[in-house]
Amino acid sequence: MTAEQVITVRGEEELIRRAAHLITCAKSEFLCAATDLGTWSHPRIRPARTPAPDLRVRKLYTPAALADPRQRQHLLAIADAGVQVRICVAALPHETIIVDRRAMILAGATSAGEREFTVTTTPALIDGVHALFDATWHAATTLTDFLRQDLPQIDQTGASILEALATGLTDEAAARRIGISLRTYRRRVAELMTLLQARSRFQAGARAGELGLIR
Repeated sequence: MTAEQVITVRGEEELIRRAAHLITCAKSEFLCAATDLGTWSHPRIRPARTPAPDLRVRKLYTPAALADPRQRQHLLAIADAGVQVRICVAALPHETIIVDRRAMILAGATSAGEREFTVTTTPALIDGVHALFDATWHAATTLTDFLRQDLPQIDQTGASILEALATGLTDEAAARRIGISLRTYRRRVAELMTLLQARSRFQAGARAGELGLIR
């Protein structure tokens, strides 16, 4: 890429060919904001395993990253290694990466098996997104503090009910899918709404997602 350029590529292979060097050669700062860790499938696109000595790494995720035990353990491991990790309950883009304030990659959602990526080295664009990252970062909770919160304890049936609420299934369809009676399903819904301090079924599903209780 030339200076102050914006390009759009489709798929990780094309991204590797045209912009991998911008990601893997971070020297002073590497920022990442994403919904969860299920982003890059191609190992060559990940940052180098041996970072520069003075590299500052900040990673911002939603609680969805903590719903999977493997992702949770990975975040704890990289935090122990010196990466700064925070959890943001607000929605985040699929993934945004800023490297040394000289390059930025915006990853879109998967479409037809591949994702589109916007890559830019334009300072004005990078500075604007960097400022938004900083504002969100300061409003977010450190990984350690977030995990210390007294989160509601939800059993497997409860999690299945919350997932049904989040997807908008009817009571009858949800009870049938989970394998419980309609009466039991409705009783458990009322209990979960109370537990999550939700005023509606939709709010209960949304609250469960924010807390990482369901994926």
